Amino acid sequence: MPINQPSNQIKLTNLTLVRMKKNGKRFELACYKNKMMDWRDKIEDNPDNVLQIAKIYSNVNRGELASKAELAKAWPGKETEYIIKDILDNGNYQVNDKERNAKLDRTKHELLDMVASKLVDPKTKRVYTVGMIEKALDQLSSQAATQNPPKPVPGEIEEGSDEPKKLHKWTGVQAGQDVKVQSGWAIKALVAHQPIPVMEVQMKLRITCLTSVLKTMVKEENGASNVKDTILGYFVTIETQDTVGAEWEVVGLVEPGSLKKLRDFIESHTKGRGNVEVLDMAVGMDDE
Repeated sequence: MPINQPSNQIKLTNLTLVRMKKNGKRFELACYKNKMMDWRDKIEDNPDNVLQIAKIYSNVNRGELASKAELAKAWPGKETEYIIKDILDNGNYQVNDKERNAKLDRTKHELLDMVASKLVDPKTKRVYTVGMIEKALDQLSSQAATQNPPKPVPGEIEEGSDEPKKLHKWTGVQAGQDVKVQSGWAIKALVAHQPIPVMEVQMKLRITCLTSVLKTMVKEENGASNVKDTILGYFVTIETQDTVGAEWEVVGLVEPGSLKKLRDFIESHTKGRGNVEVLDMAVGMDDE
């Protein structure tokens, strides 16, 4: 509800007070409710978007500002910007269940949209509806709630075993985690467990490289290999492969998660003579 302030100040609504007590003095900030939650969740990083008024109060309700002397005593030598961030990070504020649930719902809807846009049915190449993705994730979280497998020991996961499925459990949306990170967890869990048939939308790349570096040997996790074979190992599907003069070219499909690794490999092993070009960000989607 609006708070009472002097007539020359605006009335604040949608308000949450962030309070901190230091050196026996109280300091308060007037913040937007939803933005304050975003700040604590590391989603918002600009204090100007969080504060309703960029001032530090001793009592917001009465419109009383904290004096420069009080601020200097509590934070010696610190600028106002530092003090505001300190209060935002460490001050106390209240969030009721309704606001917390609304925030969780927004995060969930955003996550479902992200996941649905990055997965397709392997046979039809069509995207799933958000509702179908939601049901599949609910199924995984229900299964995870009834299971408690032992933690895998690093280096002891055998190829073809069920351990990757244990590593990619889905337990539900978490309010305090970045939604992009959580969408990555959800996608990995859906691909590992297949509650519905899914595959990640693939990217179409063109790799060009001088032939003189193709046979250079490199050390990989699975043993020694040359540059050419290592590059080809990133591809799910190879569409064309050709050599023209001193330049080798390959075009094909890769999983989105392989792009950064492939770019890093080419940058570090081709002596600046290789190039990665994204031809299509979402191959395999059929919305018709």
